[in-house]
Amino acid sequence: SARRCDCSYCARRGAIAVSAPLEALKVVRGADTLTLYQWGTMTARHWFCSVCGIYTHHQRRSNPNEYGVNVANIEGMNPRDLGEVPWTDGINHPSDRAKT
Repeated sequence: SARRCDCSYCARRGAIAVSAPLEALKVVRGADTLTLYQWGTMTARHWFCSVCGIYTHHQRRSNPNEYGVNVANIEGMNPRDLGEVPWTDGINHPSDRAKT
């Protein structure tokens, strides 16, 4: 299902993401220009185009067996067709909480 995240990184880029199993994602153009960005726990892996700066996809923290894919980069999909998209609570992500 489509979602937005309100963590500091995702909220600023404003993308709508959908999930896909790791083996289901195929980059059809520009794989050689993708750049990896990580921070904090270094669990999530975020890729963006080093030429134009667009966020393409990320390997999720909450389910590392899935990618979150920027809907705007999927051929044949239009983010405007999704209507209201719910926000997930990335600010209080379980991976960021202190271990007790």
